[in-house]
Amino acid sequence: MAKQDKESKSKIPPSVGGGGTVTGKAFDWKLLKRVMHYVAPYNRVFVIATILTIFLAGVALLQPILIQITLDKYILGNDYNGLVFMIGLMLVQLVVQTIAQYYQTYSTNALGQSVIRDLRKDVFNHITSLRLRYFDRTPIGMLITRTVSDLETIADIFSEGLISIMGDLLLVVAVIGYMLWQDWKLALITLIPMPFLFASTYVFKEAIKSSFQEVRTQVAQLNTFLAEHISGISIIQYFAREEQEMRKFVDVNKKYRDANIRSNWYYSIFFPVVEILFAVCIALLVWYGCKRILNDQQMHTLSASPNGITPGVITGFIVLLNMLFRPIRQLADKFNTLQMGMVGADRIFKVLDTDDVAPDEGKLAPSVLQGDIHFNNVWFAYNDENWVLKDISFHVKPGETLALVGATGAGKSSTINILNRFYDIGRGDVKVDGHDIRDYKVDYLRSKIATVIQDVFLFTDTIGNNISLNREDITREQIIAAAKDVGAHDFIERLPGGYDYNVMERGSTLSAGQAQLISFIRALVYNPAILVLDEATSSVDTETEILIQNAINKLMQGRTAIVIAHRLSTIQNADKIIVLDHGEIKEMGTHQQLLRIEGGYYRKLYDLQFNSAGIAKSV
Repeated sequence: MAKQDKESKSKIPPSVGGGGTVTGKAFDWKLLKRVMHYVAPYNRVFVIATILTIFLAGVALLQPILIQITLDKYILGNDYNGLVFMIGLMLVQLVVQTIAQYYQTYSTNALGQSVIRDLRKDVFNHITSLRLRYFDRTPIGMLITRTVSDLETIADIFSEGLISIMGDLLLVVAVIGYMLWQDWKLALITLIPMPFLFASTYVFKEAIKSSFQEVRTQVAQLNTFLAEHISGISIIQYFAREEQEMRKFVDVNKKYRDANIRSNWYYSIFFPVVEILFAVCIALLVWYGCKRILNDQQMHTLSASPNGITPGVITGFIVLLNMLFRPIRQLADKFNTLQMGMVGADRIFKVLDTDDVAPDEGKLAPSVLQGDIHFNNVWFAYNDENWVLKDISFHVKPGETLALVGATGAGKSSTINILNRFYDIGRGDVKVDGHDIRDYKVDYLRSKIATVIQDVFLFTDTIGNNISLNREDITREQIIAAAKDVGAHDFIERLPGGYDYNVMERGSTLSAGQAQLISFIRALVYNPAILVLDEATSSVDTETEILIQNAINKLMQGRTAIVIAHRLSTIQNADKIIVLDHGEIKEMGTHQQLLRIEGGYYRKLYDLQFNSAGIAKSV
């Protein structure tokens, strides 16, 4: 068991468990291949988006060519009809480019959203299959970040990253190639600042990469803080901790702000540098181009010569420079968008690769489960060999009730967690109906065990859906029948909307007793073979406890039951009572048998709860 815990713990990524920085590589081909696996169902959309991207690069290059021809041939040639024709061509080019841009943008965004929809579904499905010990060590806010915002960065790989970068690089190559073909001397002079531009782009890319990673880390920290403190808002208010927690939030929020400011600072330097270099290129173009025109032997004719430069060429080069600098200016940003998408993908796949799940290799799923439970020399530890249960053995026959009592931390809840296979044991074996619980399908086993806990969790939904948990085979009639059996039908009918009443998050619009009754109805409609009650009556008033006790009696009929209770008055009729202390069985027997043990653990607990007059006290 200790070895298993170590191995599982080592596979939990630091980025999930503790918000550590992930260094991803912008072109991690192995990671990109995994992302592209989710693109496979949408290959047609991907191909269309790629073709449109290539098409847009070619269509965009038509603009300066048309402008150059219009200026040199028709404006300077005083050809009005030709000018009108060229304007029409430019309008057509603009319309075609706009339509293509619309479909390219739409298809890349649709592709990204389809990919993250499928990925998010897989992530959620995987998270819900993880063992409880994974959540014991992983902040919920961190998992929310992975499932929401980190997945959005993967969508950006397609909408603003990979395909867009391909299009920009293609456009840069096409523009530079055309400029060199048009006039290589003019092109080389004009592009003298380009090495400085590429160098500054690389420096900016590296700086903004680390900045973006820090922003993602601070987002995770902020989400973790908010999820934890909003969930625990009652404790903050009970102990008047608003001011202190506000100071903590201000500090977390400040770190997030500072991380964003640092990333914006790099932009505030990079963009002015790009504008300056662009201005230098324009200056070189005008200087050298005009110099060539003035020195041209045929400058008075304003007609193009084999070695001459025309106003149209210079104007076309200005448009080409605009087309060249725009994608280069955006390339660094898009490259980092791709980088952050890779970082997000790395984090997401590390969650998906976490194998801290209960092995589901069992095949058994009998139509009827009798509920015969046998623990045989069971040892269990959450971490290493700090044993929580030590050599536990007991047998519960079908239809019998077993009660577990003992101080907090004695190992009572661990026992039922093992039975549900939330955790695996280190030594010994647990059998149900004579078969090892690992031989059963996990879903089947859990569907036959209904657990009612003290801290009832209700979803933001109707009472009816909270009872059925949206199982389609559970009808409203079955829900109402179960509610009547439990004795909760009357109070539900008095609520606005009855069974369609929305209980809000965690059942905040119901009292603790009402929520507990809902959990009993839920257990009853699932018709379990084994019923587990984990301190189900410890947080309700006496009147509600009577209702709940009646509900318990109804639930226990014909079922194997394991009851954990602090109030000994609720378990006196149990067929067998086990007293646990520090993970060991100290006593076992019926209520009367245990009372006869002078100085025994159970007798001491009983004497603490009942005075000489027999009046029960709450532990």
